[in-house]
Amino acid sequence: MHRRIFAPGALAAASLLLAVPASAATFAPGAPGIGDPYYPSYGNGGYDVSHYDLRLKYQPKTDELEGTATVLAKTTQDLSSFDLDFLLDVSEVRVNGVKAGFASSGEHELVVTPKTPLPKGTPVTVVVRYSGVPSTKSAYGFTTWHRTPDGAVAADEPESAWWWFPSNDHPSDKATYDVSVAVPDGTQAISNGALTSTSSKLGWTRYTWRQDKPQATYLATLALGRFDITTSTSEGGVPVINAYSKDLGDNDGAARASVERTGELVDWLSGYFGPYPFATAGGYVPNTTTGYALETQTRVYYSPKQFAAGSNTSVVVHELAHQWYGDDVSLKGWKDIWINEGFARYAQWLWSEHEGEGTTRELADYVYASHPADDAFWTVKPGDPGADGQFDLAVYDRGALAIEALRHAVGDDAFFTILKGWPRAHAYGNASVADFQRYAEQISGKPLSSLFDTWLFEPTKPGSPATGASLARSAAQVTQPKSWKKIEATNDVHGH
Repeated sequence: MHRRIFAPGALAAASLLLAVPASAATFAPGAPGIGDPYYPSYGNGGYDVSHYDLRLKYQPKTDELEGTATVLAKTTQDLSSFDLDFLLDVSEVRVNGVKAGFASSGEHELVVTPKTPLPKGTPVTVVVRYSGVPSTKSAYGFTTWHRTPDGAVAADEPESAWWWFPSNDHPSDKATYDVSVAVPDGTQAISNGALTSTSSKLGWTRYTWRQDKPQATYLATLALGRFDITTSTSEGGVPVINAYSKDLGDNDGAARASVERTGELVDWLSGYFGPYPFATAGGYVPNTTTGYALETQTRVYYSPKQFAAGSNTSVVVHELAHQWYGDDVSLKGWKDIWINEGFARYAQWLWSEHEGEGTTRELADYVYASHPADDAFWTVKPGDPGADGQFDLAVYDRGALAIEALRHAVGDDAFFTILKGWPRAHAYGNASVADFQRYAEQISGKPLSSLFDTWLFEPTKPGSPATGASLARSAAQVTQPKSWKKIEATNDVHGH
């Protein structure tokens, strides 16, 4: 019989190994990015969020925000730690009721280390207590928190959540939301979905909003200030909530003349895209200096500048079209932006035709003829434009040309079946350009790879056979449709 002798340190190490489950070797930190090649550090790996509960308090005079975020999620791997995308100052984090370690990392990462590792498939409740002055925070040299004379607005793309709540900030991880905000009496808090309650106490009014359908983080919005709020119901039965800053000045009338048509336009778009996918619709116009509009889910953000030249129903059509194409069906990765912007632009073309101000074919002719073959416009590939070209004019206009080309190739019956069927086929989910091509081929029964390659992925001006002789006309043969100036001005380009 032989006795094996261990040194004291080796014996202690052996005992430790016996005490640790064999599966412990599989626990690892979640990735600090979700894997999007355009934005490698955006989103996080290792878990999937199902719900955000945000309880906030905001002081407009000082821009101070404090809050408690409760994030409900499930792990998708064995996790030793995980990241949240966030910028404000954190005072406490709890994971499943137990205090957790936390630290800031990189430009916008909050690294959370639970007291005990989390096995794959574990339901997780993460509570983050925080505070700060969002307007003093920046990442990568920019901020998406916009101060206004009486408050602030969070609305931007591809990121805005970092400045007001911790999140898994990528469109592929959608969740439902409860957003409850206390503001001084006389100030309003506007967010997504339905207003479920208001209550006043000790000089503060609390507004609670609920978004009961999955929503991408960049589509979550928060507006704080003094607003005139209007409510109505569309003829098709959709409740509409709109809000206008009380100090819009000269733009007030044009903004209301446009945004107050939301119910009418939701019903009209439903004829093309199918039933409206959410419980409420609407928009808000704060007194900001930005120039863009953004399809924040159910409560569209509009800069006052969109109405500086008069009423602009075209931009309302664009942003409401996103409620189906972009919000209901969201992109899988940011390279799939064409599905959002191309179809929202094409909706503007359909509205132009409805108003007798230029048909979709006339608008397609005009765009095609307006850009000679050596124009850099044709070097941008709408199907994969790169992060720097994500909101380039070509993604909108060449993207809409691709849709007109598809219509010509498959015929109106199949085309309008595709328009209406796509949101139903991928309701409340995510999809890619490749998914859309497969769906269009399935509905039309035609091979479409050549058409998609030509219009979405070739960095050159397509030849006329792709869409028929109509698009081969020269610029001299094409007149500018009446609606073009309004359409041209409504790129929802989100600048920082």
